[in-house]
Amino acid sequence: RKNVQMNYLLNGGKIKEIRLEERPRELMAIKGKDTLRIDEILSLLIGSGIPNKSALDLSKDILNSIQGDLNKLGRFNQFDFMKFKGIGKAKSAVLVAALELGRRRMVFETTHRIDTILASKDAYNLLRPHLSDLAHEEFWIIHLNRASRLIKLEKFSVGGVAGTSVDIKLLFKSALEQTSSAIILAHNHPSGQLQPSQADKHLTKKIIEAANLFEIQISDHLIVSSETYFSFADEGIL
Repeated sequence: RKNVQMNYLLNGGKIKEIRLEERPRELMAIKGKDTLRIDEILSLLIGSGIPNKSALDLSKDILNSIQGDLNKLGRFNQFDFMKFKGIGKAKSAVLVAALELGRRRMVFETTHRIDTILASKDAYNLLRPHLSDLAHEEFWIIHLNRASRLIKLEKFSVGGVAGTSVDIKLLFKSALEQTSSAIILAHNHPSGQLQPSQADKHLTKKIIEAANLFEIQISDHLIVSSETYFSFADEGIL
């Protein structure tokens, strides 16, 4: 944005003559943050452009690359942003930090709002901030007491793009340490494919068999994506 304004000024123009829509900072001060478009918010984070391309232009390039899908933007890392000419290490760090701040706000809100899991939707809302934007697979456990109140939300294992390993002995060691009466299993599919694989079904069956020995209920197994989820319990295959 500064480069665009500077070129304009060098050609005899005045800063006040630059269109208001090309000055999102001033637009926010005048009309409020709620009036800003996504590309304008992104341009504020980018800060400045490059010759012949403003920060607003750069933000539009980024949004065009993801076809406006903010869930895809949420999965961007620094290297993804640095693919765009004009976005270096410093600007990409600011953008990733802003996305992470938004994610942590979601975590804070759900952690303080959800303390009882009565349906699969409650479990999904609790898990979504942690799992929806990951480019790799993770396995999580929700520990519950007899009244279905949350004891602990635990990241159990981290894997790669295709899967993650689950040690059943360690899983129940954790459940016993928490004195869990019930647990909900969950993992994400980075591909966005929600249907459980045969490996998912086999693992769930083995965990249920082990849970019977300890009188721990397996209430559900969720596969999480950025927009929705698959529930073993809701589908009647638990």
